[in-house]
Amino acid sequence: MSKHQSLAGLVVAVTGGGQGIGRAMALRLAEEGAKLAIADINGGAAQTVCDELRQRDVEAIAITVDVTRQADCERMVASVVEAYGRIDMMIANAGVIQVKQYLDIGEEDWDKVFAVNTKGVFLTTQAAARQMRKQTPIAEGRPKGKIVTLSSIAGRYGAGPMAPVIPHYRASKAAVISITQSAAYTFAPDITVNAICPGLVETDMWKLIDQQWTAIENWESGQAWKQRVSAVPLGRPQTADDVAGLAAFLASKDSDYMTGQSLNIEGGLTMS
Repeated sequence: MSKHQSLAGLVVAVTGGGQGIGRAMALRLAEEGAKLAIADINGGAAQTVCDELRQRDVEAIAITVDVTRQADCERMVASVVEAYGRIDMMIANAGVIQVKQYLDIGEEDWDKVFAVNTKGVFLTTQAAARQMRKQTPIAEGRPKGKIVTLSSIAGRYGAGPMAPVIPHYRASKAAVISITQSAAYTFAPDITVNAICPGLVETDMWKLIDQQWTAIENWESGQAWKQRVSAVPLGRPQTADDVAGLAAFLASKDSDYMTGQSLNIEGGLTMS
Protein backbone atom coordinates (compact mmCIF):
# COMPACT_ATOMS: atom_id res chain seq x y z
CA MET A 1 0.00 0.00 0.00
CA SER A 2 1.49 3.31 -1.09
CA LYS A 3 1.18 5.81 1.73
CA HIS A 4 0.92 9.45 0.72
CA GLN A 5 1.04 10.40 4.43
CA SER A 6 -1.33 13.36 4.10
CA LEU A 7 -3.19 11.92 7.10
CA ALA A 8 -0.12 10.57 8.86
CA GLY A 9 -0.90 9.54 12.43
CA LEU A 10 -4.59 10.49 12.29
CA VAL A 11 -6.71 8.10 14.39
CA VAL A 12 -9.92 7.12 12.59
CA ALA A 13 -12.76 4.81 13.66
CA VAL A 14 -15.24 3.48 11.09
CA THR A 15 -18.51 1.83 12.09
CA GLY A 16 -19.79 -0.72 9.62
CA GLY A 17 -16.16 -0.98 8.57
CA GLY A 18 -16.25 -4.70 7.85
CA GLN A 19 -17.60 -4.41 4.32
CA GLY A 20 -18.77 -2.17 1.50
CA ILE A 21 -18.34 1.59 1.82
CA GLY A 22 -16.97 1.30 5.35
CA ARG A 23 -14.17 -1.01 4.26
CA ALA A 24 -13.33 1.18 1.26
CA MET A 25 -13.09 4.28 3.44
CA ALA A 26 -10.86 2.47 5.93
CA LEU A 27 -8.50 1.30 3.18
CA ARG A 28 -8.29 4.76 1.60
CA LEU A 29 -7.62 6.54 4.90
CA ALA A 30 -5.00 3.95 5.79
CA GLU A 31 -3.35 4.58 2.41
CA GLU A 32 -3.11 8.25 3.39
CA GLY A 33 -1.33 7.32 6.65
CA ALA A 34 -4.16 7.06 9.19
CA LYS A 35 -4.39 4.55 12.04
CA LEU A 36 -7.68 2.64 11.93
CA ALA A 37 -10.26 1.17 14.26
CA ILE A 38 -12.62 -1.12 12.32
CA ALA A 39 -15.94 -1.43 14.17
CA ASP A 40 -18.73 -3.72 13.02
CA ILE A 41 -21.53 -5.81 14.50
CA ASN A 42 -19.92 -8.67 12.58
CA GLY A 43 -16.72 -9.06 14.55
CA GLY A 44 -15.30 -11.54 12.06
CA ALA A 45 -15.71 -9.09 9.18
CA ALA A 46 -14.08 -6.32 11.23
CA GLN A 47 -11.15 -8.59 12.04
CA THR A 48 -10.73 -9.55 8.38
CA VAL A 49 -10.39 -5.90 7.35
CA CYS A 50 -8.10 -5.28 10.31
CA ASP A 51 -5.86 -8.18 9.26
CA GLU A 52 -5.84 -6.88 5.69
CA LEU A 53 -4.60 -3.51 6.92
CA ARG A 54 -1.97 -5.01 9.21
CA GLN A 55 -0.60 -7.04 6.31
CA ARG A 56 0.04 -3.68 4.65
CA ASP A 57 1.87 -2.36 7.72
CA VAL A 58 -1.05 -0.21 8.88
CA GLU A 59 -1.85 0.13 12.57
CA ALA A 60 -5.37 -1.23 13.02
CA ILE A 61 -7.67 -2.73 15.63
CA ALA A 62 -11.00 -4.54 15.28
CA ILE A 63 -13.97 -3.89 17.58
CA THR A 64 -17.28 -5.75 17.70
CA VAL A 65 -19.99 -3.16 18.29
CA ASP A 66 -23.77 -2.89 18.07
CA VAL A 67 -24.33 0.82 17.37
CA THR A 68 -27.92 0.61 18.65
CA ARG A 69 -26.55 0.12 22.20
CA GLN A 70 -25.15 3.12 24.03
CA ALA A 71 -22.81 0.99 26.13
CA ASP A 72 -21.32 -0.53 22.97
CA CYS A 73 -20.69 2.89 21.43
CA GLU A 74 -19.01 4.12 24.59
CA ARG A 75 -16.92 0.95 24.79
CA MET A 76 -15.92 1.39 21.14
CA VAL A 77 -14.57 4.89 21.77
CA ALA A 78 -12.85 3.76 24.96
CA SER A 79 -11.15 0.94 23.03
CA VAL A 80 -9.86 3.37 20.42
CA VAL A 81 -8.49 5.70 23.10
CA GLU A 82 -6.90 2.77 24.93
CA ALA A 83 -5.14 1.70 21.73
CA TYR A 84 -4.11 5.10 20.36
CA GLY A 85 -4.56 7.69 23.11
CA ARG A 86 -7.22 9.71 21.24
CA ILE A 87 -9.74 9.63 18.40
CA ASP A 88 -9.40 12.21 15.64
CA MET A 89 -12.18 11.14 13.32
CA MET A 90 -15.32 9.07 13.74
CA ILE A 91 -17.12 7.85 10.63
CA ALA A 92 -20.66 6.80 11.54
CA ASN A 93 -21.21 4.55 8.55
CA ALA A 94 -23.15 1.55 9.92
CA GLY A 95 -26.53 1.24 8.23
CA VAL A 96 -29.24 -1.10 6.97
CA ILE A 97 -31.90 -0.95 4.28
CA GLN A 98 -35.12 -2.76 3.52
CA VAL A 99 -37.20 -2.58 0.36
CA LYS A 100 -40.87 -3.08 1.15
CA GLN A 101 -44.13 -1.57 -0.05
CA TYR A 102 -45.34 1.35 2.04
CA LEU A 103 -48.51 -0.32 3.32
CA ASP A 104 -46.67 -3.55 4.15
CA ILE A 105 -44.08 -1.97 6.44
CA GLY A 106 -44.70 -2.99 10.04
CA GLU A 107 -43.55 -1.58 13.35
CA GLU A 108 -40.65 -4.02 13.55
CA ASP A 109 -39.47 -3.03 10.06
CA TRP A 110 -39.59 0.66 10.92
CA ASP A 111 -37.92 0.21 14.30
CA LYS A 112 -35.05 -1.90 12.94
CA VAL A 113 -34.15 0.60 10.21
CA PHE A 114 -34.35 3.57 12.58
CA ALA A 115 -32.47 1.78 15.35
CA VAL A 116 -29.36 1.32 13.20
CA ASN A 117 -29.52 4.24 10.78
CA THR A 118 -30.68 6.99 13.13
CA LYS A 119 -30.28 5.97 16.76
CA GLY A 120 -26.97 4.31 15.91
CA VAL A 121 -25.63 7.48 14.30
CA PHE A 122 -26.76 9.58 17.26
CA LEU A 123 -25.17 7.29 19.84
CA THR A 124 -21.96 7.01 17.83
CA THR A 125 -21.57 10.77 17.39
CA GLN A 126 -22.44 11.35 21.03
CA ALA A 127 -19.79 8.94 22.31
CA ALA A 128 -17.15 10.31 19.92
CA ALA A 129 -17.88 13.95 20.74
CA ARG A 130 -17.55 13.37 24.49
CA GLN A 131 -14.01 12.13 23.96
CA MET A 132 -13.04 14.68 21.31
CA ARG A 133 -14.03 17.64 23.48
CA LYS A 134 -11.60 16.47 26.19
CA GLN A 135 -8.56 16.13 23.95
CA THR A 136 -6.11 18.56 22.41
CA PRO A 137 -6.59 19.67 18.78
CA ILE A 138 -5.37 17.45 15.96
CA ALA A 139 -2.72 20.11 15.37
CA GLU A 140 -2.35 23.80 16.12
CA GLY A 141 -5.23 25.74 14.63
CA ARG A 142 -7.16 22.59 13.75
CA PRO A 143 -10.30 21.00 15.31
CA LYS A 144 -10.14 18.65 18.28
CA GLY A 145 -11.88 16.06 16.14
CA LYS A 146 -14.03 15.37 13.11
CA ILE A 147 -17.24 13.40 12.73
CA VAL A 148 -18.59 12.16 9.41
CA THR A 149 -22.03 10.60 9.11
CA LEU A 150 -23.36 8.55 6.20
CA SER A 151 -26.69 9.72 4.91
CA SER A 152 -27.95 9.21 1.33
CA ILE A 153 -29.43 11.15 -1.54
CA ALA A 154 -32.55 9.16 -0.61
CA GLY A 155 -32.73 11.29 2.52
CA ARG A 156 -32.62 14.55 0.56
CA TYR A 157 -34.85 14.19 -2.51
CA GLY A 158 -37.93 12.34 -3.64
CA ALA A 159 -36.11 9.12 -4.62
CA GLY A 160 -38.31 8.82 -7.71
CA PRO A 161 -39.64 5.33 -8.39
CA MET A 162 -38.00 3.98 -5.22
CA ALA A 163 -39.93 6.26 -2.87
CA PRO A 164 -42.90 3.88 -2.41
CA VAL A 165 -40.66 1.00 -1.33
CA ILE A 166 -38.12 2.67 0.99
CA PRO A 167 -40.05 5.29 3.00
CA HIS A 168 -38.58 4.15 6.31
CA TYR A 169 -35.04 4.15 4.90
CA ARG A 170 -35.54 7.60 3.37
CA ALA A 171 -36.88 8.99 6.64
CA SER A 172 -33.99 7.52 8.61
CA LYS A 173 -31.42 9.08 6.28
CA ALA A 174 -33.18 12.45 6.37
CA ALA A 175 -32.91 12.22 10.15
CA VAL A 176 -29.16 11.63 9.82
CA ILE A 177 -28.83 14.96 8.03
CA SER A 178 -30.77 16.65 10.84
CA ILE A 179 -28.58 15.00 13.49
CA THR A 180 -25.49 16.11 11.57
CA GLN A 181 -26.62 19.72 11.57
CA SER A 182 -27.56 19.66 15.27
CA ALA A 183 -24.20 18.13 16.16
CA ALA A 184 -22.33 20.67 14.04
CA TYR A 185 -23.93 23.55 15.94
CA THR A 186 -23.50 21.84 19.29
CA PHE A 187 -19.83 20.98 18.99
CA ALA A 188 -18.48 23.97 17.05
CA PRO A 189 -15.79 25.23 17.07
CA ASP A 190 -14.08 22.19 18.60
CA ILE A 191 -15.46 19.47 16.30
CA THR A 192 -16.58 19.52 12.67
CA VAL A 193 -19.54 17.35 11.68
CA ASN A 194 -20.50 16.66 8.06
CA ALA A 195 -22.59 14.11 6.17
CA ILE A 196 -21.81 12.18 3.01
CA CYS A 197 -24.79 11.46 0.76
CA PRO A 198 -23.94 8.68 -1.72
CA GLY A 199 -26.09 7.57 -4.62
CA LEU A 200 -26.14 4.18 -6.34
CA VAL A 201 -23.12 2.45 -4.85
CA GLU A 202 -22.33 -0.98 -6.27
CA THR A 203 -22.17 -2.95 -3.00
CA ASP A 204 -23.88 -5.93 -1.37
CA MET A 205 -26.52 -3.51 -0.05
CA TRP A 206 -27.60 -2.68 -3.60
CA LYS A 207 -27.69 -6.37 -4.46
CA LEU A 208 -30.19 -6.74 -1.62
CA ILE A 209 -32.19 -3.75 -2.88
CA ASP A 210 -32.33 -5.24 -6.37
CA GLN A 211 -33.39 -8.62 -5.02
CA GLN A 212 -36.21 -7.20 -2.90
CA TRP A 213 -37.40 -4.59 -5.41
CA THR A 214 -37.47 -6.95 -8.39
CA ALA A 215 -39.48 -9.43 -6.30
CA ILE A 216 -42.06 -6.74 -5.52
CA GLU A 217 -42.34 -5.58 -9.14
CA ASN A 218 -42.05 -9.03 -10.77
CA TRP A 219 -39.03 -7.90 -12.76
CA GLU A 220 -36.06 -9.95 -13.87
CA SER A 221 -33.11 -10.06 -11.50
CA GLY A 222 -30.85 -7.06 -12.07
CA GLN A 223 -33.54 -4.96 -13.74
CA ALA A 224 -33.97 -2.57 -10.79
CA TRP A 225 -30.24 -1.88 -10.70
CA LYS A 226 -29.96 -1.35 -14.47
CA GLN A 227 -32.97 0.97 -14.45
CA ARG A 228 -31.53 3.21 -11.74
CA VAL A 229 -27.99 3.28 -13.15
CA SER A 230 -29.31 4.25 -16.60
CA ALA A 231 -30.42 7.58 -15.09
CA VAL A 232 -26.93 8.54 -13.85
CA PRO A 233 -25.47 11.33 -16.05
CA LEU A 234 -21.88 10.12 -15.57
CA GLY A 235 -22.94 6.85 -17.17
CA ARG A 236 -21.72 4.33 -14.60
CA PRO A 237 -22.62 3.04 -11.16
CA GLN A 238 -20.85 4.52 -8.17
CA THR A 239 -18.10 2.56 -6.46
CA ALA A 240 -17.28 2.47 -2.77
CA ASP A 241 -13.92 4.02 -3.68
CA ASP A 242 -15.74 7.09 -5.00
CA VAL A 243 -17.19 7.62 -1.53
CA ALA A 244 -13.84 6.88 0.11
CA GLY A 245 -12.23 9.76 -1.77
CA LEU A 246 -14.69 12.21 -0.26
CA ALA A 247 -14.07 10.74 3.19
CA ALA A 248 -10.34 11.35 2.70
CA PHE A 249 -11.05 15.00 1.87
CA LEU A 250 -13.18 15.39 5.00
CA ALA A 251 -10.37 13.88 7.06
CA SER A 252 -7.86 16.33 5.63
CA LYS A 253 -6.92 19.85 6.69
CA ASP A 254 -8.54 21.15 3.50
CA SER A 255 -12.02 20.58 4.99
CA ASP A 256 -11.33 22.13 8.42
CA TYR A 257 -13.56 25.14 7.70
CA MET A 258 -16.52 23.00 6.68
CA THR A 259 -19.17 21.87 9.15
CA GLY A 260 -22.89 21.07 9.11
CA GLN A 261 -22.83 20.19 5.41
CA SER A 262 -24.45 17.28 3.57
CA LEU A 263 -22.34 16.49 0.53
CA ASN A 264 -23.81 14.68 -2.45
CA ILE A 265 -21.59 12.28 -4.36
CA GLU A 266 -23.78 10.48 -6.87
CA GLY A 267 -22.63 11.03 -10.45
CA GLY A 268 -25.06 13.86 -11.11
CA LEU A 269 -28.18 11.79 -10.35
CA THR A 270 -29.51 14.70 -8.33
CA MET A 271 -28.11 18.15 -8.95
CA SER A 272 -28.24 21.11 -6.59
